Amino acid sequence: MFWIGVAGLLLTGVVAVSVVALRQNVQLDQATRERTRLRAENASLASRVSAAVAASRIEGLAQRSFGLVPASAQETTFLDLRSAK
Repeated sequence: MFWIGVAGLLLTGVVAVSVVALRQNVQLDQATRERTRLRAENASLASRVSAAVAASRIEGLAQRSFGLVPASAQETTFLDLRSAK
């Protein structure tokens, strides 16, 4: 009778350890997915920042070097090349 109790207690311990390990694996998987998502988001944001910096740098260079300024909407005209046939 004593050995049955000991065996039951040991089996309960093994099951408890297995459950804890399973929970840890689930949490690790969630953290890995979140890390992957954040890395992709960081790469996207870095690309957007790089493009914005490059555009403002080029605009500033054009203003300083050549005196160019962006055209206003009132000064802009468009040609319809489809009707020029």
